[in-house]
Amino acid sequence: MIAAGTGARPPLRFSRPEWSGAFGDVGTDLPLLIAMLAVSGLAAGPVFVAFGVALIFSGWIYRLPMPVQPLKAMAVVVIAGQVTGAQLQLGGLMLGLTILALALGGALDWLARVIPLAVVRGVQAGLALNLGWAALKMIGRDGWAGWPVALIAMVVLLVLRRSTRWPVGLLVVIAGAAWALWSPHTAETALVAGPAPLFFGWPELPWQDWTVVLVLLVLPQLPLSLANSLVATERTVRDLFPARVVHMRALGVTFAALNFIAPLLGGVPVCHGCGGLAGHHALGARSGGSVVIYGAVFVLGGLLFGTAFAEVARRFPFPLLGALLVLEAGVLFSLARDQLGATAQVLTVALVALACAFLPFGYLIGVVAGTLVHHALRFLLIPRTA
Repeated sequence: MIAAGTGARPPLRFSRPEWSGAFGDVGTDLPLLIAMLAVSGLAAGPVFVAFGVALIFSGWIYRLPMPVQPLKAMAVVVIAGQVTGAQLQLGGLMLGLTILALALGGALDWLARVIPLAVVRGVQAGLALNLGWAALKMIGRDGWAGWPVALIAMVVLLVLRRSTRWPVGLLVVIAGAAWALWSPHTAETALVAGPAPLFFGWPELPWQDWTVVLVLLVLPQLPLSLANSLVATERTVRDLFPARVVHMRALGVTFAALNFIAPLLGGVPVCHGCGGLAGHHALGARSGGSVVIYGAVFVLGGLLFGTAFAEVARRFPFPLLGALLVLEAGVLFSLARDQLGATAQVLTVALVALACAFLPFGYLIGVVAGTLVHHALRFLLIPRTA
């Protein structure tokens, strides 16, 4: 079962809060997509259409603001120029097969049972640290001029984020797009661009490079996907939507399905993510309607404008993206409040967060070591009766 609680399948809503929350994860997605397009050789139209289709599929299946994000560890390798776009697509397919095997074999459900809540909170806090650092770099990318813009955006987001009258996330995105279109070069590109050429069919994947893809893409991404895309996302659903149930096996199956579809449409590998779920929720989203709206923007932009849509996205003001990331990070940090009652839990959260944020393979080290440390601290610190 994917979602349960009330028995009836929840409706997709398209109210003002859903429109606001639809753009709660744009600060994570746009920079990664644009950077990968710049170096991978993949076409902008198919990448945006495939990403939008994945979002619509996720929102429709879960009826929650269940996000879809580019695979971050793989994106870093691609941006560094170490692999090609075709190798990236093969990596997503191989990772999807791995996650599907773990889901159907029961390993994901086992992970959800054995990993302590304090470790999951540490993973969420570690991701928040990563998002916060990325936000600071975005805001300061063009010098100090970005800080006033980001601070104003943060104040507006905080003041209006619960408003049912003003879809603040949408307003911020509209303001950023208007700024991007203010550039004469961007406006000219948008006017002359036609429909994007699309690709549909089984791509020519470089299966002969599977060992390179395994070492450079799949193995670095696997622990991050297990910790953030699956374990932490399942927990974040329970935190933010306590009446709903999303099983680990379902997350694993949809994770795999999305990465089987992506190469067929010429897109990049994707995953779920607890940070995106927190970002959509923070700006008002309460159903899958927000994710469907967000996905429709990418599909229409990719279909109708292609390169021009990519140009607008590339020129989107980074201070506004940084402000959205700060809000997303704040929600993730706040989830650790329930671990403040015991020393063992606080230490576990802190150690796992620092490992996830600063160590190579930090999510793998954080989850494994954090689970061991948590049980050791509980043994040492909890009084035992004679």
